[in-house]
Amino acid sequence: MTDPGTDAVLGALADPTRRALLDALAAHGQASASVLAADLPVSRQAIVKHLGVLSEAGLVEPERSGREVRYTVRSESLAATASWMSALADRWDRRLRTIKRAAEQQ
Repeated sequence: MTDPGTDAVLGALADPTRRALLDALAAHGQASASVLAADLPVSRQAIVKHLGVLSEAGLVEPERSGREVRYTVRSESLAATASWMSALADRWDRRLRTIKRAAEQQ
């Protein structure tokens, strides 16, 4: 069972534009919505909305610098989600090994 934080991360990552934003932020280190919009085929306003979803999921951190808001990637939420996914994969691997052993014994 996932926690609400993992659910929010998975929901945020379900959109390809938001994944592209995370990739762009990882490449830039820190960037404003205007800088990010220059790299993607969507408007600055759409970028701001996507960044809001990523921020609510704990994947980016907004920081105001004068009139500009700059965003950075927060890896903690990604790490927690990756840990959950790894544990899930381990459980399935154990189940599949059990099924394989049972099938081979017959």
